[in-house]
Amino acid sequence: MTQVMTLQRGAIAWSNWRSRYPTLQPDLSDAALSGLDLQSADLRGVDFCRANLTEAILNQSDLSGSKFNKAHLHQAKLIGAKLRQAEFIDANLVEVDFRAADLTEANLIGSDLKGANLSDSDLIRANLIGTELRGARLKQADLMQAELCRADLSNAILLGANLADVNFAGANLFEAELSGTHLYRANFRQAKLVRSHLIGAYLFGADFTDADLSGADLSWANLSKANFAGANLTHTNLRGAILTGAILP
Repeated sequence: MTQVMTLQRGAIAWSNWRSRYPTLQPDLSDAALSGLDLQSADLRGVDFCRANLTEAILNQSDLSGSKFNKAHLHQAKLIGAKLRQAEFIDANLVEVDFRAADLTEANLIGSDLKGANLSDSDLIRANLIGTELRGARLKQADLMQAELCRADLSNAILLGANLADVNFAGANLFEAELSGTHLYRANFRQAKLVRSHLIGAYLFGADFTDADLSGADLSWANLSKANFAGANLTHTNLRGAILTGAILP
């Protein structure tokens, strides 16, 4: 029986097969797996490159180290999934549900995450360079030290997220919701933060060099030692903000 046929029989059949062949590296690249229920399956290190996993159910599955490069996972469910060091390069992740998933050090460079739900997920040191995150939900997510340069986060919701030491250089954060976020030493060089909401955010040491903050709301934010050299602060709301030691344009 082929690996694809075994997986199509469900998580239990797959787990039994893997226990019999523990050293075999599964190859499911280009497989048609849309709509399959693979909840709680052991899928560590599986090659899903270019596979069709549209609307697949992968909640609580262990997908650590798996590869989904150029795969299609539109509206798939990966709630609570283990995805440490997984690869999603140039993958279609539109409206995928990643709530409470562990994506620590995952590589999502160039992937399409429009409307994805990443709330309460772990994205520590994840590579999200050039990703499409328009309208994505990242409430309470942990993105410490993640790479988001040139990412499109317009209208994204990041309420209460941990964004310490995140690299947003050149990113688009148009009307993004960042109120109450932790942005210690975040890098916003040349980023677009037009009409973004950063009310009460912690931005100690943040770098806004040459950033566009026109119309942004930074009221009551902690901007101590922030660098605004060359930044556009036209109509920016700084009411009640802490600017101790900040470099203003």
